[in-house]
Amino acid sequence: MRYYRTAGADGPRLLARTGSDAYDLTAARPNVTAFEDLAYVADVTDRTIDEVADDLLDGADPVSVPAGRAVGVPTLVDEVWAAGVTYEISEQAREAESGMPEMYLDVYEAERPEVFFKATWDRVVGPGDAVGVRGDSEWNVPEPELGIVLYEGEIVGYTVGNDVSSRSIEGQNPLYLPQAKVYDRCCSLGPCIATPDTVGDPHDLAMTMTVERDGETVYEGETSTSEMVRTCEELVSFLRRHNTVPESAVLLTGTSLVPEEGFSLAPSDEVHIDIENIGRLANDVTTV
Repeated sequence: MRYYRTAGADGPRLLARTGSDAYDLTAARPNVTAFEDLAYVADVTDRTIDEVADDLLDGADPVSVPAGRAVGVPTLVDEVWAAGVTYEISEQAREAESGMPEMYLDVYEAERPEVFFKATWDRVVGPGDAVGVRGDSEWNVPEPELGIVLYEGEIVGYTVGNDVSSRSIEGQNPLYLPQAKVYDRCCSLGPCIATPDTVGDPHDLAMTMTVERDGETVYEGETSTSEMVRTCEELVSFLRRHNTVPESAVLLTGTSLVPEEGFSLAPSDEVHIDIENIGRLANDVTTV
Protein backbone atom coordinates (compact mmCIF):
# COMPACT_ATOMS: atom_id res chain seq x y z
CA MET A 1 0.00 0.00 0.00
CA ARG A 2 0.87 3.67 -0.23
CA TYR A 3 0.13 5.99 2.70
CA TYR A 4 -0.63 9.73 2.45
CA ARG A 5 -1.16 12.33 5.16
CA THR A 6 -3.65 15.11 4.45
CA ALA A 7 -5.05 18.08 6.32
CA GLY A 8 -8.75 17.64 7.00
CA ALA A 9 -11.19 20.17 8.43
CA ASP A 10 -10.87 18.51 11.84
CA GLY A 11 -7.14 17.79 11.72
CA PRO A 12 -4.65 15.53 9.92
CA ARG A 13 -5.88 12.32 8.30
CA LEU A 14 -4.10 9.20 7.10
CA LEU A 15 -5.09 7.75 3.74
CA ALA A 16 -4.18 4.35 2.35
CA ARG A 17 -4.09 3.63 -1.36
CA THR A 18 -4.30 0.12 -2.71
CA GLY A 19 -4.29 -0.17 -6.48
CA SER A 20 -6.58 2.55 -7.85
CA ASP A 21 -8.62 2.87 -4.64
CA ALA A 22 -7.95 5.07 -1.63
CA TYR A 23 -9.43 5.00 1.87
CA ASP A 24 -9.53 7.34 4.87
CA LEU A 25 -8.11 5.27 7.71
CA THR A 26 -8.77 8.05 10.22
CA ALA A 27 -12.49 7.66 9.53
CA ALA A 28 -12.21 4.07 10.71
CA ARG A 29 -10.03 4.84 13.74
CA PRO A 30 -9.85 8.54 14.76
CA ASN A 31 -6.56 8.12 16.64
CA VAL A 32 -4.82 6.87 13.49
CA THR A 33 -3.64 10.11 11.90
CA ALA A 34 -0.06 9.32 10.89
CA PHE A 35 1.96 6.52 9.35
CA GLU A 36 3.76 6.11 12.68
CA ASP A 37 0.48 5.07 14.33
CA LEU A 38 0.31 2.05 12.02
CA ALA A 39 4.02 1.36 12.47
CA TYR A 40 3.64 1.30 16.26
CA VAL A 41 0.82 -1.24 16.17
CA ALA A 42 2.68 -3.35 13.62
CA ASP A 43 5.77 -3.32 15.83
CA VAL A 44 4.01 -4.42 19.04
CA THR A 45 1.83 -7.04 17.32
CA ASP A 46 4.61 -8.44 15.09
CA ARG A 47 2.67 -7.80 11.89
CA THR A 48 3.33 -5.80 8.76
CA ILE A 49 2.02 -2.28 8.40
CA ASP A 50 -0.16 -3.35 5.47
CA GLU A 51 -1.73 -6.09 7.61
CA VAL A 52 -2.61 -3.53 10.28
CA ALA A 53 -4.12 -1.22 7.67
CA ASP A 54 -6.14 -4.09 6.17
CA ASP A 55 -7.97 -4.42 9.48
CA LEU A 56 -9.20 -0.82 9.11
CA LEU A 57 -10.30 -0.85 5.48
CA ASP A 58 -13.82 -2.19 6.12
CA GLY A 59 -14.60 0.81 8.31
CA ALA A 60 -12.71 3.36 6.21
CA ASP A 61 -14.44 5.82 3.87
CA PRO A 62 -13.49 5.65 0.19
CA VAL A 63 -11.83 8.89 -0.94
CA SER A 64 -10.34 10.30 -4.12
CA VAL A 65 -6.82 9.18 -4.93
CA PRO A 66 -4.59 11.99 -3.62
CA ALA A 67 -3.14 14.36 -6.20
CA GLY A 68 0.58 15.06 -5.95
CA ARG A 69 0.13 18.71 -4.95
CA ALA A 70 -2.67 18.18 -2.45
CA VAL A 71 -0.96 16.18 0.28
CA GLY A 72 1.44 16.93 3.11
CA VAL A 73 4.62 15.33 4.42
CA PRO A 74 3.67 11.65 4.74
CA THR A 75 5.58 10.99 7.96
CA LEU A 76 6.12 12.67 11.32
CA VAL A 77 9.84 12.15 10.84
CA ASP A 78 12.06 13.15 13.76
CA GLU A 79 15.27 13.29 11.75
CA VAL A 80 16.33 13.10 8.11
CA TRP A 81 19.80 11.78 7.33
CA ALA A 82 21.45 11.42 3.94
CA ALA A 83 24.16 9.42 2.24
CA GLY A 84 26.50 10.92 -0.32
CA VAL A 85 28.74 9.75 -3.15
CA THR A 86 26.72 6.57 -3.66
CA TYR A 87 26.57 6.94 -7.45
CA GLU A 88 29.53 7.38 -9.79
CA ILE A 89 28.17 10.58 -11.38
CA SER A 90 27.69 12.11 -7.92
CA GLU A 91 31.31 11.33 -7.08
CA GLN A 92 32.42 12.97 -10.33
CA ALA A 93 30.29 16.05 -9.70
CA ARG A 94 31.56 16.48 -6.15
CA GLU A 95 35.14 16.20 -7.46
CA ALA A 96 34.44 18.88 -10.06
CA GLU A 97 33.05 21.38 -7.53
CA SER A 98 35.77 20.82 -4.94
CA GLY A 99 39.41 21.76 -4.65
CA MET A 100 40.03 18.39 -2.94
CA PRO A 101 38.71 15.85 -5.50
CA GLU A 102 40.62 12.86 -4.12
CA MET A 103 38.56 12.80 -0.91
CA TYR A 104 35.35 12.06 -2.83
CA LEU A 105 36.95 9.24 -4.81
CA ASP A 106 38.20 7.78 -1.53
CA VAL A 107 34.65 7.78 -0.10
CA TYR A 108 33.15 6.29 -3.27
CA GLU A 109 35.55 3.35 -3.10
CA ALA A 110 35.73 2.98 0.70
CA GLU A 111 33.96 0.45 2.89
CA ARG A 112 32.46 3.24 5.01
CA PRO A 113 29.91 5.44 3.20
CA GLU A 114 29.37 9.14 3.73
CA VAL A 115 26.37 9.58 6.06
CA PHE A 116 25.44 13.03 7.29
CA PHE A 117 22.62 14.80 9.10
CA LYS A 118 20.19 16.56 6.77
CA ALA A 119 17.11 17.98 8.51
CA THR A 120 14.80 18.12 11.48
CA TRP A 121 11.02 17.96 11.11
CA ASP A 122 10.61 21.74 10.97
CA ARG A 123 13.03 22.01 8.02
CA VAL A 124 11.10 19.49 5.88
CA VAL A 125 8.35 20.41 3.42
CA GLY A 126 5.84 18.23 1.61
CA PRO A 127 4.41 18.06 -1.91
CA GLY A 128 3.14 21.37 -3.23
CA ASP A 129 5.12 23.41 -0.71
CA ALA A 130 8.26 25.33 -1.67
CA VAL A 131 11.75 24.02 -1.10
CA GLY A 132 14.37 26.62 -0.24
CA VAL A 133 17.63 27.82 -1.71
CA ARG A 134 20.02 29.87 0.38
CA GLY A 135 20.20 33.59 -0.27
CA ASP A 136 23.99 33.53 0.26
CA SER A 137 24.61 30.87 -2.39
CA GLU A 138 24.85 31.38 -6.13
CA TRP A 139 24.83 27.69 -7.15
CA ASN A 140 21.90 25.63 -5.83
CA VAL A 141 20.71 22.27 -7.11
CA PRO A 142 17.95 19.74 -6.44
CA GLU A 143 19.08 16.22 -5.63
CA PRO A 144 16.40 13.56 -6.26
CA GLU A 145 16.82 10.56 -3.99
CA LEU A 146 15.15 7.39 -2.83
CA GLY A 147 14.28 7.81 0.84
CA ILE A 148 14.33 4.87 3.25
CA VAL A 149 11.66 5.22 5.94
CA LEU A 150 12.70 3.79 9.31
CA TYR A 151 10.68 2.97 12.40
CA GLU A 152 12.71 2.02 15.48
CA GLY A 153 15.68 1.65 13.13
CA GLU A 154 14.02 -0.89 10.84
CA ILE A 155 13.06 -0.36 7.19
CA VAL A 156 9.27 -0.01 6.94
CA GLY A 157 8.86 1.83 3.65
CA TYR A 158 10.23 4.15 1.00
CA THR A 159 9.50 7.68 -0.16
CA VAL A 160 10.79 10.28 -2.61
CA GLY A 161 13.21 12.91 -1.33
CA ASN A 162 14.79 16.13 -2.57
CA ASP A 163 18.10 16.87 -0.84
CA VAL A 164 18.40 20.51 -1.94
CA SER A 165 22.03 21.60 -1.77
CA SER A 166 24.32 24.59 -2.17
CA ARG A 167 27.14 23.39 -4.38
CA SER A 168 28.93 26.74 -4.25
CA ILE A 169 29.19 26.66 -0.45
CA GLU A 170 30.26 23.02 -0.26
CA GLY A 171 32.69 23.57 -3.14
CA GLN A 172 34.48 26.33 -1.24
CA ASN A 173 35.47 23.86 1.47
CA PRO A 174 34.14 20.38 2.37
CA LEU A 175 33.94 21.51 6.00
CA TYR A 176 31.08 23.77 4.92
CA LEU A 177 28.90 20.73 4.17
CA PRO A 178 26.47 21.36 7.08
CA GLN A 179 25.79 24.89 5.81
CA ALA A 180 25.38 23.61 2.26
CA LYS A 181 22.89 20.96 3.37
CA VAL A 182 21.07 22.07 6.52
CA TYR A 183 18.90 25.20 6.47
CA ASP A 184 15.23 26.21 6.29
CA ARG A 185 13.21 24.23 3.69
CA CYS A 186 16.29 22.26 2.69
CA CYS A 187 14.45 18.97 2.22
CA SER A 188 11.18 17.73 0.78
CA LEU A 189 9.57 14.31 1.22
CA GLY A 190 6.53 12.69 -0.38
CA PRO A 191 4.05 12.25 -1.84
CA CYS A 192 3.55 9.06 0.16
CA ILE A 193 5.23 6.19 1.94
CA ALA A 194 5.17 2.97 -0.06
CA THR A 195 5.68 -0.24 1.88
CA PRO A 196 8.37 -2.75 0.84
CA ASP A 197 5.82 -5.12 -0.75
CA THR A 198 4.57 -2.26 -2.93
CA VAL A 199 8.01 -1.04 -3.94
CA GLY A 200 9.55 -4.41 -4.73
CA ASP A 201 13.32 -4.24 -5.25
CA PRO A 202 14.46 -0.78 -4.09
CA HIS A 203 17.70 -1.27 -5.99
CA ASP A 204 15.96 -1.42 -9.39
CA LEU A 205 13.62 1.58 -9.59
CA ALA A 206 13.42 4.09 -12.43
CA MET A 207 13.91 7.70 -11.31
CA THR A 208 13.32 10.90 -13.28
CA MET A 209 13.59 14.61 -12.53
CA THR A 210 12.44 17.67 -14.45
CA VAL A 211 12.82 21.35 -13.59
CA GLU A 212 10.43 23.82 -15.22
CA ARG A 213 10.95 27.57 -15.41
CA ASP A 214 8.37 29.96 -16.83
CA GLY A 215 6.57 27.05 -18.49
CA GLU A 216 9.70 25.61 -20.12
CA THR A 217 11.73 22.55 -19.15
CA VAL A 218 15.23 23.69 -18.22
CA TYR A 219 16.45 20.33 -16.92
CA GLU A 220 15.39 16.72 -17.34
CA GLY A 221 17.14 13.49 -16.54
CA GLU A 222 16.50 9.85 -15.80
CA THR A 223 18.37 7.09 -14.04
CA SER A 224 17.83 3.94 -11.97
CA THR A 225 18.59 3.06 -8.38
CA SER A 226 20.43 0.06 -9.83
CA GLU A 227 23.34 2.49 -10.39
CA MET A 228 23.78 2.87 -6.63
CA VAL A 229 26.97 1.20 -5.35
CA ARG A 230 25.59 0.73 -1.82
CA THR A 231 22.54 -1.23 -0.70
CA CYS A 232 19.80 0.26 1.44
CA GLU A 233 20.57 -2.23 4.19
CA GLU A 234 24.24 -1.26 4.15
CA LEU A 235 23.49 2.44 4.46
CA VAL A 236 21.04 1.85 7.31
CA SER A 237 23.59 -0.29 9.13
CA PHE A 238 26.12 2.56 9.09
CA LEU A 239 23.50 5.08 10.21
CA ARG A 240 22.72 2.90 13.22
CA ARG A 241 26.32 2.25 14.25
CA HIS A 242 26.92 3.80 17.69
CA ASN A 243 24.05 6.18 16.93
CA THR A 244 20.64 6.17 18.57
CA VAL A 245 18.20 6.59 15.71
CA PRO A 246 14.91 8.22 16.78
CA GLU A 247 11.59 6.42 16.56
CA SER A 248 10.86 7.83 13.09
CA ALA A 249 13.62 8.68 10.61
CA VAL A 250 14.30 8.90 6.89
CA LEU A 251 17.62 8.12 5.25
CA LEU A 252 18.15 9.57 1.76
CA THR A 253 20.33 7.35 -0.39
CA GLY A 254 22.17 9.73 -2.72
CA THR A 255 21.62 10.95 -6.26
CA SER A 256 22.79 10.15 -9.75
CA LEU A 257 20.92 13.01 -11.42
CA VAL A 258 23.25 15.98 -11.26
CA PRO A 259 22.44 19.11 -13.33
CA GLU A 260 25.36 20.30 -15.40
CA GLU A 261 27.73 22.92 -14.06
CA GLY A 262 26.21 26.37 -14.46
CA PHE A 263 22.65 25.26 -13.76
CA SER A 264 21.16 26.69 -10.58
CA LEU A 265 17.66 26.65 -9.16
CA ALA A 266 15.80 29.95 -9.27
CA PRO A 267 12.79 31.18 -7.28
CA SER A 268 9.48 29.96 -8.77
CA ASP A 269 11.10 26.99 -10.52
CA GLU A 270 9.07 23.77 -10.31
CA VAL A 271 10.88 20.53 -9.50
CA HIS A 272 9.21 17.20 -10.29
CA ILE A 273 10.79 13.96 -9.07
CA ASP A 274 9.28 10.58 -9.96
CA ILE A 275 10.36 7.22 -8.58
CA GLU A 276 8.85 4.03 -9.91
CA ASN A 277 6.31 2.31 -7.61
CA ILE A 278 6.25 5.30 -5.24
CA GLY A 279 5.03 8.43 -7.02
CA ARG A 280 5.80 12.05 -7.88
CA LEU A 281 7.17 14.68 -5.51
CA ALA A 282 6.46 18.20 -6.83
CA ASN A 283 7.75 21.42 -5.28
CA ASP A 284 8.20 25.06 -6.16
CA VAL A 285 11.37 26.93 -5.18
CA THR A 286 11.81 29.94 -2.95
CA THR A 287 14.76 31.85 -1.48
CA VAL A 288 15.29 31.55 2.28
